[in-house]
Amino acid sequence: MQQTRLDTARIRAARRVIDPVFLDTPLYRCEALEPGLGCAVSIKLETANPVRSFKGRGTEVVASLLAEQGPRAVVCASAGNLGQALAWSGRGRGLDVTVVASRFATVAKLDRIRALGATLELVDGDHELARERAADIARYDGIRLVEDSLDLETCEGAATIGLELLEPKGQQAEQTELAELAELAEPAELTGTAPPFDTVLIALGGGAMATGVGHVMKALAPGVEVICVQPLGAPAMTRSWHSRRVVTTDSTDTIADGVAGRRPIPAVLDDLLLVADDAVLVREESIIAGMRMLLDHAGLVVEPSAALGIAAVLEDRDRFAGRHVVTIVCGSNVDVDAYHRWIGCHR
Repeated sequence: MQQTRLDTARIRAARRVIDPVFLDTPLYRCEALEPGLGCAVSIKLETANPVRSFKGRGTEVVASLLAEQGPRAVVCASAGNLGQALAWSGRGRGLDVTVVASRFATVAKLDRIRALGATLELVDGDHELARERAADIARYDGIRLVEDSLDLETCEGAATIGLELLEPKGQQAEQTELAELAELAEPAELTGTAPPFDTVLIALGGGAMATGVGHVMKALAPGVEVICVQPLGAPAMTRSWHSRRVVTTDSTDTIADGVAGRRPIPAVLDDLLLVADDAVLVREESIIAGMRMLLDHAGLVVEPSAALGIAAVLEDRDRFAGRHVVTIVCGSNVDVDAYHRWIGCHR
């Protein structure tokens, strides 16, 4: 594999600083979903933690480093999930956390950021304007800016999901020890049996989870197909992947606010080009259908971004027929009223 910015030995080491509450999340075959999708389906459930998303894996790595070597203040832009995670990780390590978000972000996410003790600043614009404001605060105040997907800690924290997909819990510790003893940055292959799945479906926004999990797959199980999924109404990173250059958009139009970026980061795109086998776009109605299926057949209330993998199968059943896919259910921070409108439930 050509070199990404990520390092497999660092990813293994990240497990030592991430609070165990974020690690070893459930991975299970969900047979109830399979008749409607026409393929074997396993779920990696990243919602069963204090911030209800995978973002805590990356912020734990960031906060651990800041607690050791400073600065003690940090700022990020967030659609909601990263902000919650950084607030949670920072609170436990005595960090001063500021989160910049759009005032149009999901109210439940904003309320939770405040409840976790972070300073919340709202901007009259979208996530890209929040990114600009966060960068200004970092520059003016001389504090650490955490930029999701650009900062390796966010990618390598998310990449620990990939290790858990491929290695049983005991084997993870053994692999970490072997890598450290041999001083190997990139073990060439996975030790033990091949994974039972042949495809991983990953929600694609800024790219932290896609590049992180994708890196692990290509380093340790290159036969697994890595497919990234993005809404048709927020296509910038997918268009960039297909064009092999950064493509920006003027706006976004999707209920999947967690992946609604307009300006891909060049370094992240470079990594994604090395680890993703495909990037696809899905319609809003498919996202909603995926959310409904996860509720009806898996008992899971998820935010729209978490249903992107199911939406991809719904839109191309023939492609996935007879295969075994893993979909990463990446978050469940959803506005309750909006959720009921989308899936047609009545309170």
